Amino acid sequence: MTASAATRKKIESLREQIRYHNYRYHTLDDIEIPDAEYDRLMRELQTLERDNPELVTADSPTQRVGAEPSGVLQTVRHRLPMLSLDNVFADDELLEFHARVAEKLEFEDGAPTLSYSAEPKLDGAAVSLLYKNGSLVQGATRGDGTTGEDITHNVRTIASVPLHLLGQGFPKMLEVRGEVFMPRAGFEAYNKKAREAGEKTFVNPRNAAAGSLRQLDPKLTAARPLDMYVYGVGLVEGGKLPGRHSEIISKLQEWGLKTCPESRVVEGVQGCVDYYYDIGAKRDALSYDIDGVVYKVDSLALQRELGFVSRAPRWAIAHKFPAQEELTTVEDVEFQVGRTGAVTPVARLTPVFVGGVTVSNATLHNIDELHRKDVRVGDTVIVRRAGDVIPEVVSVVKDRRPEKTKRVRLPKLCPVCGSHVKREEGEAVARCTGGLYCKAQRAESLKHFVSRKALDIEGLGAKLIEQLVSEDRLADPSDLFRLTREELSSRERMGDKSADNLVRAIDASKSTTLARFLFALGIREVGEATAANIATYFGSLPAIKNASEDGLTKVPDVGPVVAKRVRSFFEEQHNLDVIDGLGDLGVHWQDSEPMKVAEDGPLSGQTFVITGTLPTMTRDEAKTLIQREGGKVTGSVSSKTDFLVAGDKAGSKLAKAQKLEVSVLDEEGLRRLIAI
Repeated sequence: MTASAATRKKIESLREQIRYHNYRYHTLDDIEIPDAEYDRLMRELQTLERDNPELVTADSPTQRVGAEPSGVLQTVRHRLPMLSLDNVFADDELLEFHARVAEKLEFEDGAPTLSYSAEPKLDGAAVSLLYKNGSLVQGATRGDGTTGEDITHNVRTIASVPLHLLGQGFPKMLEVRGEVFMPRAGFEAYNKKAREAGEKTFVNPRNAAAGSLRQLDPKLTAARPLDMYVYGVGLVEGGKLPGRHSEIISKLQEWGLKTCPESRVVEGVQGCVDYYYDIGAKRDALSYDIDGVVYKVDSLALQRELGFVSRAPRWAIAHKFPAQEELTTVEDVEFQVGRTGAVTPVARLTPVFVGGVTVSNATLHNIDELHRKDVRVGDTVIVRRAGDVIPEVVSVVKDRRPEKTKRVRLPKLCPVCGSHVKREEGEAVARCTGGLYCKAQRAESLKHFVSRKALDIEGLGAKLIEQLVSEDRLADPSDLFRLTREELSSRERMGDKSADNLVRAIDASKSTTLARFLFALGIREVGEATAANIATYFGSLPAIKNASEDGLTKVPDVGPVVAKRVRSFFEEQHNLDVIDGLGDLGVHWQDSEPMKVAEDGPLSGQTFVITGTLPTMTRDEAKTLIQREGGKVTGSVSSKTDFLVAGDKAGSKLAKAQKLEVSVLDEEGLRRLIAI
């Protein structure tokens, strides 16, 4: 069954939202939505992709763990990925998980009970510790699951992390994984001391732990009351470990590593349920924050038999606690403006203590959501600390509504710059039309402009950009290239060396590529891959500027919506002025010949997937060749695929193509098809 255009659009919208929130969460440490809302987006995307497997792409958020590290610290590549866990939120979902495990293992009624290792799901920061011959040689954050940040200098300051393992019998190379957290008592004591000193306090123990690990000065980390529980292993070389997860945990404890005292082995799914409610009852009495429990099939042999899906093991699941709720009053509803101009309503609340933190505001997502819940100033509302991190307004207690309250209306003018606010038909989000003139959008747009996959200006951080924008020093991206060493070195915590490095980085960024520059402009719905496709197709910026919507839709993977966004962007004179200003200041790239696509080429109407290593060309070269001859290249094999071009080590895509009876070509076969 062919997926509808609405389904495709919904999937792309969900992917963009999740990527954005991954970036806010993992890279900026600046969360915008509750964990529960993020989980809803991810679960909705997973459901749509499960029902439409032909639409699954390699760059979908479901195919990876999270987002990328900040780049402030040195990066570390995990030799074995640090995968995340799938979540369940209700007992029936846990039963479904258990049923899948039992079916995969062919456990039938009357078979031995399946044992699970159960443990609290700590609310801290996931960390990897690498021991060589018993000595700690490296500590790293999880990062995006594949690449993390080197925090060796910081984990060495944590008293519960042994610098050398105790006893004997440990492997020559042993990677242990666990959670660094700040105990509640230490958190309260630290904040009390900070308040007395007039210093900044932490919002919650989770943020405290994550922020402490990312300090560049280990003395700052050492001053913070951090702890760590180990919950598993990664890389193991030059030695053997026991055959059950629970036995490994006991062995790690023998070697001096701290493990959670609440961990235990339970029998069957009922044992999991009983453990969940037992820990839930103890939750408030624990000395540390948790947001659920984790179950893992205890036998390592069975774990290996179960294997993994793309981003999570099949043999483990996280059972999340329900969000905690309280009543409070809406004192005001304000509207905030984001990087893309999205105008988001925010409820300002009478402060209330929910789930361990004082809550004073909550997002209302968009004007439709606000009107659906009918939230008004003066209302008593149920506020939920969703995902134990960020609050949301669940509903209004209507019988407590004061008289003469008024329905909140979408503002006609931007609260930041006074430009008109518009809402396109069919979209839930309203947007400020001020573009780079709007100070709220300006800061976020400039952060995007200098980001790693855009102009990649190392050292130009979010805080500095915000300061420069607030001072009206940066009116648009061209002002970045007018920054001087003198004005930068005079800033707090900058200094001559940092200013010199930043000026050099800014100057180096002038030499870029058309794809990076196009991505840096921040055109709505033009991500990294789309920008690269447009740049390859047209070859030069003037050609892109002058392209019609119909012309843009001929670019692979560019539909009418993206074409309209690009066309609208280049029809705005102030955007053209900014681009001209950047060119005048030396921003440049090498143009290329536009892609010549044969309208009635030999591959017109045919869909290809490329996998493996080809003998004489890269996959990108093969993709360009196919597109030039009118063919379409996608990332995943489905019933719509006409040909799979397979090289060496083709892997699962080849197996799927054979199962679906898709024609398989080698490189020579592709050349014969095109007759070259």
